[in-house]
Amino acid sequence: MSDRRPRPPQAVFFDVDFTLIYPGPTFQPEGYRRFCARYGLTVDASRFHAAVAEAGRLLVAGDEGDLEYDPQIFIDFTKVIIRGMGGEGDRIDECSWDIYEEWASCHHFELYDDVPGVLRVLDAAGVRIGLISNTHRSLETFEHHFELTGLIAAAISSSAHGRMKPHPAIFEAALRQAGIEDPRDAVMVGDSLAHDIEGARRIGMRGVLVVRSGEPPAAPADVPMIRSLTELPGILHLGAVHDPSA
Repeated sequence: MSDRRPRPPQAVFFDVDFTLIYPGPTFQPEGYRRFCARYGLTVDASRFHAAVAEAGRLLVAGDEGDLEYDPQIFIDFTKVIIRGMGGEGDRIDECSWDIYEEWASCHHFELYDDVPGVLRVLDAAGVRIGLISNTHRSLETFEHHFELTGLIAAAISSSAHGRMKPHPAIFEAALRQAGIEDPRDAVMVGDSLAHDIEGARRIGMRGVLVVRSGEPPAAPADVPMIRSLTELPGILHLGAVHDPSA
């Protein structure tokens, strides 16, 4: 019987926010309350999570033509959160811009524990590692801050590129940057089925969905779902996780 397993990839691309890093206290309920207090806005921190869920509807992937990077998308997202927490007043725009600008600062975020070891495993296996992020954060600064310099072969942010995931152009640009000619030789790993996985699959890349908590969404049968990045090398047929620096 022939081995039907897909060949190991030449490159693995990662989403950044909520795949490799997660927000610290600055972007949690009490952090938002403090942001708002600076601008004379009174909010209820207990309403934060419901407000974020409501705001998330603004970030649903649309048609390709609607995916130009525009900071206003994220400003509107933040305004919905503030209003959902009960904030009212004429300084909501100012507060939202402050939060948006601070989102780019790496010191407000933490790296998931499983990230460094898995990236080193991929690198040791000869796999090129890339980053594709719908953000205005400097990915070069991200690499230095989290001590990942030397592991990343390609990095592209939507603010620099001009298009947001799931637009095909940003994935195609990342492949070119990593020197990958055939999209089938690359895998996209991310926490968003619509932005990361379906966007990558649209141009022929494979996708692996990361669901670190909660119920997983309904995904195509050929899209693996993992709870931790430590599962990734096995799914990609690269062997068990062993950190070469250990």
